[in-house]
Amino acid sequence: MAYVEGFVVAVPAANKDVYRKHAKEALPLFKEFGVTRMVEAWGDEVPDGKVTDFKGAVKATPDEVVVFSWFEYPDRKTRDAANAKMMSDPRMASMGQSMPFDGKRMIMGGFDALVDDGEGGAAGYVDGVLIAVPQERKADFRDYAAGLSALFTDHGARRVVDAWGDDVPDGKVTDFKGAVKAKDGEAVVFGWVEWPTKAARDEAWGKIRQDARMNGMPMPFDGQRMVYGGFTTLLDA
Repeated sequence: MAYVEGFVVAVPAANKDVYRKHAKEALPLFKEFGVTRMVEAWGDEVPDGKVTDFKGAVKATPDEVVVFSWFEYPDRKTRDAANAKMMSDPRMASMGQSMPFDGKRMIMGGFDALVDDGEGGAAGYVDGVLIAVPQERKADFRDYAAGLSALFTDHGARRVVDAWGDDVPDGKVTDFKGAVKAKDGEAVVFGWVEWPTKAARDEAWGKIRQDARMNGMPMPFDGQRMVYGGFTTLLDA
């Protein structure tokens, strides 16, 4: 299973092409540092929530779009070494000066994969999710996530990943804990479902909602604070 560095950021809608270019130019450097896969996904169906949502997580303004993205590493040791290199490499400093978004509102953290199922392949469309789960219910959540994974893959998902918060820092402006209003004793889960296309995802969800298994899996967390949305893929390499 992969170790995941997850990110959520608010990007001005007008900067979409600039953001894509920025990510593509950064890819060779991240690969050099040990990233095995980098995915950048642009907000497409990102609903407003009553308690929490992706827009609130990064304090997005009306002219901004939420980007859901992640790096994959073979393990935390590789990720930690990569972050150390990034902190000291002058190329990263130069890149940081030209970010097409407000880096102060970017949220990031390290997550250890609990569930990682499916054949994989290029992600045409991504369902992203953030969840606050009581630490003592980690085993229950793993079982719940495994059941959902089987349901999603049966209906056409290419891959399902749920990763448990392992190195999730507090931020000065935004952070993952604030995104889901995490309480003391709760961990943040960063998860996603990869679909071949948005059409395949929409068709699958119509079937998933009617699948009897969906109603037989009580959530071991507060669903009102779950953050979710649909994203089109800008970069998958």
